[in-house]
Amino acid sequence: MSILNVENITKTYGDKILFDHISFTINEKDRIGLIGVNGTGKSSLLKVIAGLDSADEGKIEHAKQFRMEYLPQNPTFEEDITVLDHIYHGDSDIMKAMRLYEQTLADLEADPMNEKIQQKLFKSQQTMDELKAWDANATAKTVLTRLGITAFREKISSLSGGQKKRVAIAKALIQPADILIMDEPTNHLDNETIEWLETFLTQYNGALILVTHDRYFLNRVTTKIFELDQGQLYSYDGNYELFLEKKAEREELAISNEQKRQNTLRRELAWLRRGAKARTTKQKARIQRVEELKGKKGSQANGQVDIAIGSTRLGKKVMELDSITKGYNGQNLIKDFSYLVTPGDRLGIIGPNGSGKTTLLHMLAGKIKPDAGTIDIGETVKIGYYTQENVEMDENLRVVEYIKKDAEVIKTADGDFITAEQMLERFLFPRSEQWTYIRRLSGGERRRLYLLSVLMSEPNVLFLDEPTNDLDIQTLSILEDYLDLFPGVVITVSHDRYFLDRVVDQLISFEDGEINTFYGSYSEYMDIRAKEKEQEAKEKRVREKQALEKHKEQTKTKPKKLSYREQQEWDTIEDRISNLEEKLVGIQSEIETTGSDAEKAQQLFDEQQQVEAELEKAMERWEELSLLVEEINSAKG
Repeated sequence: MSILNVENITKTYGDKILFDHISFTINEKDRIGLIGVNGTGKSSLLKVIAGLDSADEGKIEHAKQFRMEYLPQNPTFEEDITVLDHIYHGDSDIMKAMRLYEQTLADLEADPMNEKIQQKLFKSQQTMDELKAWDANATAKTVLTRLGITAFREKISSLSGGQKKRVAIAKALIQPADILIMDEPTNHLDNETIEWLETFLTQYNGALILVTHDRYFLNRVTTKIFELDQGQLYSYDGNYELFLEKKAEREELAISNEQKRQNTLRRELAWLRRGAKARTTKQKARIQRVEELKGKKGSQANGQVDIAIGSTRLGKKVMELDSITKGYNGQNLIKDFSYLVTPGDRLGIIGPNGSGKTTLLHMLAGKIKPDAGTIDIGETVKIGYYTQENVEMDENLRVVEYIKKDAEVIKTADGDFITAEQMLERFLFPRSEQWTYIRRLSGGERRRLYLLSVLMSEPNVLFLDEPTNDLDIQTLSILEDYLDLFPGVVITVSHDRYFLDRVVDQLISFEDGEINTFYGSYSEYMDIRAKEKEQEAKEKRVREKQALEKHKEQTKTKPKKLSYREQQEWDTIEDRISNLEEKLVGIQSEIETTGSDAEKAQQLFDEQQQVEAELEKAMERWEELSLLVEEINSAKG
C-alpha cells in the first residue's frame, strides 16, 4: 500500500539540476537505499521528502495522519535540553507517557525514599498500561543499551560529537514513524553496533529510506534501490547486489541504443550530403529527423579506471619499523612494535577510536616521531597521504586549475600519458563541470577532488585515513579499481568492512592495548575472532561448571555455616559489585567524551579493562557464596 507519492519534482542549485521531474512511490515496509555520486542531490532529496526543503516544481502527497522521522548526516540539537528530553521528544500520547515514566524513574533513583515521586511513578505506570506502551518502551531500552546511552540527565551541550550522533540515532529509531529517513547512519559507528543496526532495521515497523556508503549494510538492509544520476531517478527492485546486476544491464542497453543512434545519424547525414533528390516535404522531414538525432543526449559512461596508472619507481626497500613506542603522559598507545612493509603490500589498520591507528599512520608519514625505536624509509619512497582532516582549498580556483597544480599530465605504466582533464573525468568530474569554481562544490565533491590531487602527485606509497567517511559508493568503487592497478604500496585506516575486504590482504589490529598482525582479508579475520570468542565462552562455561561441581563436592564435607571471613565477604559483596558497575559506567562515559585525546583514551581503556576484570571476579565470587548460603538455608529448613 502506498503511503507517500512524489510527482514530477524538480530541484536546482544555481544552474545545476539536482533532480529533474522525478516521480516515485514509497510503500509500507519499503526498505529503500538511495545512492548516487556526491553532489547529485541525495541529501537534498531526503530533505524535500522530509518537508525540510521544498522542490522548485512538483508535489508530494501523503495521508493527513502521517509521521516522518529524519536523521540528518550532521544532526543539530537544542543544546540546553537533556538527553532524555531529546530522545523522547514528541507530542504523541505514547511518547509523552514514556517521557514521563523515564523522567520519574530517574527522579526516583536519585531520591528513592520520596513518597511523592513513588506515587507519580505508580500513576505513570498506569498510563503506560492504558496505552499499551510497554513494548515500545522495551524497544527503546534495547536501542539505548546497544547505543551505549545511559546519561539521561546530562545536557546535550556536554556531549562529544560521537555521543550526540548516537543520541540522534536513538531518537530516530524510538520515535513512531510511517517513514524513517536516515542520511549516513553508519558514520563513526563501530562494526558491532553497525551489525546490530542492520538487524534492527530489517525488523523496523515503518518504511525506510536511507543514504549510506556502507555496501554490506546497504546489501543486508534494503529491498529496493533508488539511483539518482544526472538529474534522473532510476528504481531497482532488490538489494544492492541485484542493483549492480540490473544497472549493468541498463548501461549495456543504453550503450547499444547510443550506437544505433550514431549509426542512424551517420546514414542520414551521408544521405543529405550526397544531395539525394527527393520531394521537398520528405527532404524537410529528413533534415528535421537529423536535427532531432543530433539533439538527443547520448549515454554517458561513468568514471572508469581502465588503465594501469603509473607511479614513481619504488625500490625493494619500503619501510622497516624496529621496536617503535609512542605514548602521551606516560601512557603508551604503541609499545615495542616492529613491522616490515614490502613492495606490493596492501595493509589495513583497524581498531577502536583512540587506540592509536592514526598515530601509527602519522609516524609512518613522518608527521610525528616515535618516542623510542626507529622507522627506516627507503630512498625511493614517495608518500601520498589522504587525511581525515578537511584540507583548505582556494575556493576561487576552478576544479581543473586545482588539479593542474599537482600535475597537468601523468604517465601510465604502459608509457602513455593521461591529462588532468582525463583523470577528472575518470573521477566523476565531466568536462562540463571542470571549470566550476571550488566554492560551488559540495563537501563530498571537495573530498573527491582532494583524493584525486593526492593520486595526481604520483606516489608509490599511498596512505588513506578513513577514506569511506566522506566518499560516495561510486567514488569508492573507482578508487578500489584504481588501487587494483596501483603498482605501489597501500596502507589504510578504515572501519568499512567492504572496503577492507576489497583492498587489503594484511591487517594490523589494535586490540585491548596490544597490536596484532593478521595475513588475510578482513572477513576472514572477523570469522576467526568470532570463533575465538565462541571458544572462550565455551571454556568459561566449562570452568564455571567444574567450579560448581568442585564447590558441591567440598560442601558435602563442610559444616553448614559460613566462616567469619565468608560472612563478612557476603555482607559487603553486593555493594562492591554495585560500586564497580557504577565506576565502569563512569569510565565508559569519560571514554565517549575524550574526543581526539589519544593519551587519555588509552589510559581510560586500561582502567576499563581492570575494572571489568575485577567486576567479573566479584560476580563469580558472589555466585559461589550465594550457592553456599542457599545450601546452608536449605539445611536449616
